[in-house]
Amino acid sequence: MAKFGLIGTITSDSISYQSGRTFEGIGGVLYQAASLCGFGHSVFLYTNLGGDLAASVNPLIRDWLNLSRPGIRIVPGPGNRVRLHYPAEGERIEVLESVVPPLDPRPIIAHLPTLDMLLLIVNSGFDIELRDWRKIVDAARCPIWLDVHSLPLDRVLGKHREYVSLPEWADWARGVDYLQANRQEVASMLSHPRILATEKELGAFSEQAFELGVKAVFITLGKEGVQLMTPRAMKRIAAPGVHPVVDSTGCGDVFCAGVVVRLADGQTPFDAASHGVEMASKAVSLAGIKETYEMAKAAKSSR
Repeated sequence: MAKFGLIGTITSDSISYQSGRTFEGIGGVLYQAASLCGFGHSVFLYTNLGGDLAASVNPLIRDWLNLSRPGIRIVPGPGNRVRLHYPAEGERIEVLESVVPPLDPRPIIAHLPTLDMLLLIVNSGFDIELRDWRKIVDAARCPIWLDVHSLPLDRVLGKHREYVSLPEWADWARGVDYLQANRQEVASMLSHPRILATEKELGAFSEQAFELGVKAVFITLGKEGVQLMTPRAMKRIAAPGVHPVVDSTGCGDVFCAGVVVRLADGQTPFDAASHGVEMASKAVSLAGIKETYEMAKAAKSSR
């Protein structure tokens, strides 16, 4: 089994939909951790966890025997608490109520030689400072996956976080092997956050990423699937669309986990992406970390 280093933030999510449905639960980087552990791989999680969330997190991860916990640092305070609302159309509305301090890169750097792959999931935008991320990338010898996720959201608390221009995205992506973003996030990186990136712009953005050393760019398209681009080819992989939608939170995270486990097995990015889309399409019919873990565990058993 592969050894994955996983950097991100555990959140307490309050989720609402236009229909009136609501969910409360733990989320953030635990969606990737749940999926990777369920698939049977070793996961070394690096995160600062707010002390008031520990009592909710510990029961969820208690039985994940392949999860290494020394990188989980309990810090004083309320932890990352976020309100998410999904309107009938358009991007979700996110309000971040509180955050934890950014990670110290030194324990991660010390452990890098043991890892087969390193993943950074920017769950809050406050997860790690750019200067510290560069230290990690420069020291790493394993492949690196970056999901920009909340990086293009403005760093404010207590109100709706708007997408903002992210011209410094290249500093985050330089030296990364695999880059994940959605269309809105790409628009922010292209400095027009309020206008979705066109097909032509997605291609141009990927070319810029390849110049930075990125080997594959994964543009998630929601219910339309994913567009994958490498220096040699481009392919759009459609989502099956056969599962009832219960909660779409964490689907991009499950996609990420589904891809990296197949990359670690030696599959091509295109074959790996197909597996990621398949797993993400199943995840929309679930709600919660425990359910995500069980889904991945069942997928491993049926393989």
